[in-house]
Amino acid sequence: MQVYNTITERIGTMEEKVLEILEEYCEEALDYTGDNMMEEGVIDSFTVINIVSELEDVFDIEIDAKYVVAENFRNKEAIIELVTQLVEE
Repeated sequence: MQVYNTITERIGTMEEKVLEILEEYCEEALDYTGDNMMEEGVIDSFTVINIVSELEDVFDIEIDAKYVVAENFRNKEAIIELVTQLVEE
């Protein structure tokens, strides 16, 4: 188990891992600067399911279906925010 010196260090590491997962499943998401990746065709529902599965495995969290909505996957910042919220619960 990794010990973090500060909350900032922990969040920074989480962000890095989320970005690595996005890079693996949808590299375009890393450069996306808009506010609706699904509507703009950057990611599709199959990609979201793969990302959710990987996030659950990596962070040992459960992402309930109520969180798997376009709003939480609108851009990389929204995904990081969702993971941070669920890890802190």
